Formats: sequence, structure tokens, C-alpha cells
Amino acid sequence: MSKPPLKPVLQKPPGYKDPSAPAVKPGFRPPPRKPVLPPSFHPKKRRGGCCRVCCCCFCIFFLILILLLLICGAVFYLWFDPKLPGFHVQSVRISRFNVTNKPDGTYLDAQTTTRLEVKNPNAKMTYYYGNTEVDVSVGEGGDETELGTTTVHGFTMGKQNTTSLKVETKVINKLVDDGVGTRLQARYRSKSLRVSVEARTKIGLGVAGLKIGMVGVTVKCDGIALKRLDGGDMPKCVINMLKWLNIH
Repeated sequence: MSKPPLKPVLQKPPGYKDPSAPAVKPGFRPPPRKPVLPPSFHPKKRRGGCCRVCCCCFCIFFLILILLLLICGAVFYLWFDPKLPGFHVQSVRISRFNVTNKPDGTYLDAQTTTRLEVKNPNAKMTYYYGNTEVDVSVGEGGDETELGTTTVHGFTMGKQNTTSLKVETKVINKLVDDGVGTRLQARYRSKSLRVSVEARTKIGLGVAGLKIGMVGVTVKCDGIALKRLDGGDMPKCVINMLKWLNIH
């Protein structure tokens, strides 16, 4: 006996709910967690990139500026061939030098006339001098005694020019130690007395009609023997710049 044909199984439509199935209460579902990536997968933030670029640009600009200054300095030196001024002591005349012993001490009266020769060896530059304060003293070491200070007015020196400055100083009734006065007078009579001259001034440079700054300098002419000057010698002085740079 043949079996009856099987009925096809009907497919349930999407979203169909079986009414006979037990109801399931909806519960709270936490949000899905992001997958944790290893450190090698994290993108690296670029920090300080702008600072490095700025520093590199500044260093390049600074190096270029230094190079330009060196080139300009070399061109200036080759074209103008600058030379420092020269200072020499021409003569020192002590017209009066009296040491007097009194009951209350030993006193010195002295009057001097000093000539300083100033040279400008430059052919393309001029020098400008401010007011110059000049000190004159005699003796060495503990016997050194000042013979007065005077001021010479400012002046201008042309190219390859020479100027003679006349400096006059004097002291009246200057109190000195008894032994110092005796030794100075003996050396003055024997012409073994040594004279020192110090000048403080400011020097400016003139180039192509332009006046460039004023620099303070001190000119020192120390321990010059009167016999040396009387023999026609003109000792060269030392130029002190910036309080530490000595130029002979």
C-alpha cells in the first residue's frame, strides 16, 4: 500500500515570533568594547617639529650674518688698511722743582711743561678726539708723586697728520713724606728723575665723511728718564683699550 505524499515544510517569514515560545525579558547590554591594539599600532604624535625648524632657520641666518660681517670686515681692512694712532713723549720740562722742609712737614712746589706727539698714519681715515685729561707724575714705586692734572680740548686729526699737544701742570705746597722729598730733589738735580704721563680720552673714527663711535682709551707713558728725553729720544706710549687690551 503506497504512503501518502509528504507536505512541504513552510518557511517562517523574517521577524516571526513563535507565540508558544516563552517570553524572554530584555536585558541591559553593555556597549561593545573597542579592540585593544598593541603599542606599535598607535600613531606617534610629532612634537617639537616647529621648534626644530625655527632653530635650524635661526642658526642658518646667524651663520650667514657672521659670514657677511667677516666679508665686510675683510673688504674694509683691505681697502682702508686701518692703523692705530701713535703717541710719543716729545719733551718734559720741569721749570720749577722746589722741596722745602718746614716744621710741620715737607712741601713740594713744581711746574712742568710736557709735549705729546700724536700721529695719524692712515691715508684714508681721520681721527676725532674728545677732551683729554692728562696726569703728570715723577718718581717710581713708593716715591711716585703727582705733579698735577690738566685737560686738553678735543681736536680732529686729518689723514697722515701729526699733532703736538702742550700739557702744563703745577702743584703748590704739596705735602710729601720727608724721605720722598729728599730723594726726589736729589734725582732732579742729577737728572735721573723719571717722569710718567697718563692721558685719558675718547677716540672716534672718520671714514668717507662718516663719523664712527667714540671709544674710551688710556695712554700710558711710564718711567721715562729725563736724560733720555734730553738726548732727543721720543719714547712710545702704550694704548689701553677696554681696560684690559694693551697696544704698543
